[in-house]
Amino acid sequence: MSQEKPGLLEADYQRAGFGAHLPFGTRPALLVVDVVEAYLRPESGLYAPAFVAALESNIRLVAAARQAGVPVIFTTMLYCAGTAGLDGGVFFRKAPALRAYLAGSPLAAFSPRLLPRADEIVVSKQYASAFFGTSLASTLNAMRIDTVMLTGFSTSGCVRASTLDAMQHGFVPFVVREACGDRDARPHEANLFDLQAKYAEVVGEQQALALLAGQDG
Repeated sequence: MSQEKPGLLEADYQRAGFGAHLPFGTRPALLVVDVVEAYLRPESGLYAPAFVAALESNIRLVAAARQAGVPVIFTTMLYCAGTAGLDGGVFFRKAPALRAYLAGSPLAAFSPRLLPRADEIVVSKQYASAFFGTSLASTLNAMRIDTVMLTGFSTSGCVRASTLDAMQHGFVPFVVREACGDRDARPHEANLFDLQAKYAEVVGEQQALALLAGQDG
């Protein structure tokens, strides 16, 4: 593929009226989506090397958010073991890999390298979006959050779904490129392109760190 084509595609979207920029707000929160062992252990069907690389970026971003006093919220998937995923509905039937999140599975645990603190919110969900069927939007509104910085797994799945719902609930979404991961670079890049064009701001880790530190990036 020509190196010029991505730029031409971006220019085409801009001419069509996509890709306007959204400002970073004054009350951000960091939403860490499903950074759990299911994506990080080689014996798991959900594992891919890109997730291990993205974990390092998540560790740095969470440390920066905590230092800056920015709220950090973690999500995980969780299904009742006795119902064989009935609480996951069609999503569970479509993606049997979600069996990794049955209650009691060690794959549903957070990485020991990135554990929520006792004073940080953990959202357990059954569907792709961190907002669907949870109290997350109400929690963010109660905290007067205006911007949600998103990281985690996977880019084309739960990160994308959570980003769309963040925007649809009125929160400005910022997705951190290096802190997200997918099974393959192609869906990763395609989804980041689409998110930037239509729904969110996609930023690099260094810009995200500057924003968390209160700089203008």
